[in-house]
Amino acid sequence: MPRLTIHDPATAPEAARPLLQGVGRKIGMVPNLMRVAAGSPAALGGYLGLAGALAGDSLPAPLRERIALAIAEADGCDYCLAAHSFIGGRLGLSPAQIAASRLGEAEDAKDAAALRFARAVLASAGRVDDAALAAVRDAGWSEAAVIEIIAHVALNLLTNSLNNVARTPVDFPPA
Repeated sequence: MPRLTIHDPATAPEAARPLLQGVGRKIGMVPNLMRVAAGSPAALGGYLGLAGALAGDSLPAPLRERIALAIAEADGCDYCLAAHSFIGGRLGLSPAQIAASRLGEAEDAKDAAALRFARAVLASAGRVDDAALAAVRDAGWSEAAVIEIIAHVALNLLTNSLNNVARTPVDFPPA
């Protein structure tokens, strides 16, 4: 049972309604995560703003999903595991790639370095050692990409934490 309110888009706080409507138009549904976040229109708007900005970053979309899977697994977020497994599959990730991503692994050395770095950022609250930073750079990731990986960790930590506190009911196929 959820511990925070799952808002109906029609009766959510007034400032959240247009945000929820925009999500519904964009993806054809309003996921329970957004419906929970609607309890704070500021938080929902902040999440959507950061997610929207990062959608245009330099990281390939499948890698963004792989990072989300690695962070969701580390955080134990069943909601995000289901959501990002579904989205990753739609982006062409195989079941084996999804499973590997959850462990922070990838067959491509450059992607593997990004996933290891993302998990290191999460595990150390950003206090990665010089070797972790050098490894992601040596794998070919630019400084901008390193910053974007960190931003994706933060974005996913937000959603994982919200879902774990709320016990958001999963409305995606199970991972």
